[in-house]
Amino acid sequence: QVFLVESGGGLVQAGGSLRLSCSGTGRAFGSFRMSWFRQAPGSEREFVATINWNGESTFYADSVKGRFTISRDNARNALYLQMNSLKSEDTAVYYCAAEYGSGAPVDASSYDSWGQGTQVTVSS
Repeated sequence: QVFLVESGGGLVQAGGSLRLSCSGTGRAFGSFRMSWFRQAPGSEREFVATINWNGESTFYADSVKGRFTISRDNARNALYLQMNSLKSEDTAVYYCAAEYGSGAPVDASSYDSWGQGTQVTVSS
């Protein structure tokens, strides 16, 4: 099992940027898909972005496409989410997740390990 810890959240004004990081320890970090999800108060956890094991393939939710960039550095056991042009509707707790199998990347139930989350608040 891989253990995940997110960092980099905070309070930012609309139009600003943040970079989230996710550090992994334990099982071989570079061998599986990684993704970011988010959950706003009163809402279900929703898919944000995913990246395959070697970083060559990415996919984004329509709501963040063109504004967010997911990347990974397997040598550092790290996953990143660069968030630009932030909007108030991006306010949520952001989670990184690891998928050991081959389920649907946008489905939270496909994932095996989760971090504890980091709060992102965008003020308008």
